[in-house]
Amino acid sequence: MRVPVKLLGFVFWLFFFNCGQCRDCLREDIKYENTEPAAKASYSDGETVRLNCMTGFTGVYRLKCEEGTWDTIVERKCAKKKCSHPGDTPNGDFKLTAGSEFVFGATVLYTCKKGFEMTSRINHRTCRAQGWDNTVPVCEAVKCPAIRTNAFVNASGNTEEGSYGDVIHFECVSADKKIDGSSDIHCTETGEWSDSVPTCKEITCTAPVISNGFVVEPEEEYQRDAILKYRCSPGFKAREGIPRCAKFGWTLNPECDEGMCPLNTTDEDIIMERSPDIEGPVKPGHKLIFSCNGEGLKLKGQKEITCQSNGEWSSPFPKCEEVMCVANLTANMRSNVTKDGRRVPEFSVRPGDTITLNCVGKGVKLQGERKITCQSNGQWNSPFPKCESKTTDDQLQKKMKKSTEFSV
Repeated sequence: MRVPVKLLGFVFWLFFFNCGQCRDCLREDIKYENTEPAAKASYSDGETVRLNCMTGFTGVYRLKCEEGTWDTIVERKCAKKKCSHPGDTPNGDFKLTAGSEFVFGATVLYTCKKGFEMTSRINHRTCRAQGWDNTVPVCEAVKCPAIRTNAFVNASGNTEEGSYGDVIHFECVSADKKIDGSSDIHCTETGEWSDSVPTCKEITCTAPVISNGFVVEPEEEYQRDAILKYRCSPGFKAREGIPRCAKFGWTLNPECDEGMCPLNTTDEDIIMERSPDIEGPVKPGHKLIFSCNGEGLKLKGQKEITCQSNGEWSSPFPKCEEVMCVANLTANMRSNVTKDGRRVPEFSVRPGDTITLNCVGKGVKLQGERKITCQSNGQWNSPFPKCESKTTDDQLQKKMKKSTEFSV
């Protein structure tokens, strides 16, 4: 009987022992990301544990074992630590290789701007738990070699050690010579000068190729101060000025412009029509037709002018003038028109005005209408009268009478 009792007691002990184990919480049941593992493999009921975040992360968890299950008391999720701005480098830029935030594990890659090169050995920085590693890279301007010239050439600028973008200007020592090559060179992004160092040579010019024109009696080479003679093709005209051979080539570019005629009228009273009726520059062969805007005006000049091949008009631009009738008085004629209180021998009146004419002097009489009126076309309504001597008429009649008697 003793053995079964002992066996039964062992079974009860084992049962209670296993039930006690069922109430423990296991480390393997903790599923939070980016945390350090718990110190023990299991924790008894009521026991608490603090979970720290892995290196590079911030946050904390505090858990309690409640009858075999973990209960969260404090929960601050583990997030990547943030780094401050990585730092700008003069004459350079940087960009994140991945992501969009400066957080633990992020890397920024530095590059230099055009014309600059990196003198630092490392071109990147990575956000670590303690902040950014490495130092901000340095970009320095690309250098070009020193400039050396002969005794006939002067160079201005940083000739000893040029940096990217520096410009060297060259001039000849003698005013009678000119630069043979580029007068200005610059330090390029590759650390080389844009052109070779020039020399000096005698001032000469070559005959240019002229579009829509040609050089008259071209020479292989023109000496200093030589004049270039050229002509333009029909429908084109030469620009103003005379090209001369100078230190920097021809004093002006010999060019032939299309023979356009200018529209140089500002008369508000004139109406101008184009033939053909198209917009844009007036080309050779095109015409302008003029008329006056409103009554009481008349056109003075050609009614129609044509644009010629040399870019000039066939006639000057006409003008619109007020219609007037002109009175030219002879010495023995008077009118009722005065100016400043005195009679004038020549004057003009507007259409609709009437003037009265008289003859003065002994034996003088008016031949024609005494009163005449100015018409809208600028003409008098009657022929302009004359003052003739009566004596002359009597003598003529006597001569005619004597001539008749003699014939009989």
